[in-house]
Amino acid sequence: MKFSEQLIQKLEPIWRKNHSHPFVRGMGDGTLELDKFRFYMIQDYLYLIEYAKLFAIGAVKATDLETMGKFAALLNSTMNEEMSLHRSYAARFGISEKELEEAEPSPVTLAYTHYMLHAGQNGSLAELVAALLPCMWSYWEIGKELSDVPGALDHPYYGEWIRMYSSDDFGSLAIWCIGLLDDLAAGKPEKELEKLEEIFVHTTRFEYLFWDMAYRKETWPS
Repeated sequence: MKFSEQLIQKLEPIWRKNHSHPFVRGMGDGTLELDKFRFYMIQDYLYLIEYAKLFAIGAVKATDLETMGKFAALLNSTMNEEMSLHRSYAARFGISEKELEEAEPSPVTLAYTHYMLHAGQNGSLAELVAALLPCMWSYWEIGKELSDVPGALDHPYYGEWIRMYSSDDFGSLAIWCIGLLDDLAAGKPEKELEKLEEIFVHTTRFEYLFWDMAYRKETWPS
């Protein structure tokens, strides 16, 4: 069994909590309040600014040109496709790009991105991939699941989000990252695999906290 398959099998209860969060379910059935989605889009935009840096670090840590080029493509996809989606949503909500970029990250956004960047900068390439993978992998799975909900793809607000993350293009990027983690984990001693699992678990939990933060519109105490 591949390392990624072992992870999902072992962490299934934690993994599935993200898929069943009321924010996610609300996007699928259209019942999510728009003000929560608006809050999420701003925080996710700030998140993606930091997330994109992981791909730049990955290109630096890569030991072959093919992997370096793939990380460069992921960086481009994040900055010019995912973030474009957020800018499009922001325009519909009357939020300027300046407002987006100058918004204050929530405690969860700050903690999550700092943790990933710490793992990416200070660890191995495998540790970097373990840190960034839960976001990409779970978004692809969630997108696919929501795309099967009748009418979800045509929702005037959430349909565009679902179409992007359920797309074959996004899925191919997730599949590549999953495969890269399996390749990098192959032959590693148990202690190193345990470290990769720890990082993967932490960012999977941060994914849940991020959905929950958006659902509750949690910011810093005033």
